Amino acid sequence: MKLLDINPRLSRDLPREARYLIGVSGGRDSVALLHWLFNLGYRKLILCHLNHQLRGRSSLADARFVEKIAGKYRGEFELESANVRAFATKQKMSIETAARDSRYSFFAKVAKRRRCHTIFLAHHADDLVETFLINLFRGAGSAGLAGMREASTRCIDDVGLTIVRPLLGVWRKQIDNYVRKHRLTFREDASNKNLNPFRNRIRHRVIPYLEKICGRNIRPAIWRAATIAGEEEAWIEKQLPDSADAQFSVGQLRALPVALQRRAILKWLRAQNVAEVGFDVIEKIRSVLEPAARAAKVNLAQDRHVRRRAGRIFIE
Repeated sequence: MKLLDINPRLSRDLPREARYLIGVSGGRDSVALLHWLFNLGYRKLILCHLNHQLRGRSSLADARFVEKIAGKYRGEFELESANVRAFATKQKMSIETAARDSRYSFFAKVAKRRRCHTIFLAHHADDLVETFLINLFRGAGSAGLAGMREASTRCIDDVGLTIVRPLLGVWRKQIDNYVRKHRLTFREDASNKNLNPFRNRIRHRVIPYLEKICGRNIRPAIWRAATIAGEEEAWIEKQLPDSADAQFSVGQLRALPVALQRRAILKWLRAQNVAEVGFDVIEKIRSVLEPAARAAKVNLAQDRHVRRRAGRIFIE
């Protein structure tokens, strides 16, 4: 697959003359995506960069670099800073999770202010493979294994955001070749070589080890499994009850098969912006659906709760 190949659905569903957000860290992936989209005719791009304040002067240099790129491509520029380390400590989450949540919250704010609700992100095929393995090792069901999709919609801080990942079928080596071919400059993030983050250990240790003992390149097979899971998950979501309401009928949930109960609860919790939804939380909520259930309350992250009362469950 060539990086310059474009999915026909992209050009059909996303007219080139419209405005779009694009997340640009300054690294090779986002720089390549920006260059590629611009050359395809997507000229009304709003570059969004969040300074995570994790790398001192390097973080400031990243922001200045992206601002210069915005000028080069005649794009608008949105910058915000967030103390991700303090946020991670306060919310009792990993730095990686805090950074991701901070980015998406920033994207949602820009989307609302700019009235532009579609954002391009530079996740690629290797990212999809790594995410699949991370979720597999954490015991995720097929919803988690689906990982990232080429196009998806998320509600973040009451803002609907359409996330488009055009490079999800493109491998890191292909992006490297594209960057060299077009002589693109980018910022190298030294933290990518740090083996403390789980994702980096998956990338630099686990996948190479698995390929060594298997004697072959396992990435395409994992990518295919993740892609199939994503397509099946998209179909299943369409079969589930609407999850926009703050309350959910206990009777409606009980009538579903167990597998669909779990999916419906997961979809509902995500629609209510509940963080850190895992299997244990979903099973505890399923347990309060039973008529003989003694407990009518389930604790959630960030001091939120699910309660059952008068034949309905709701979040407070």
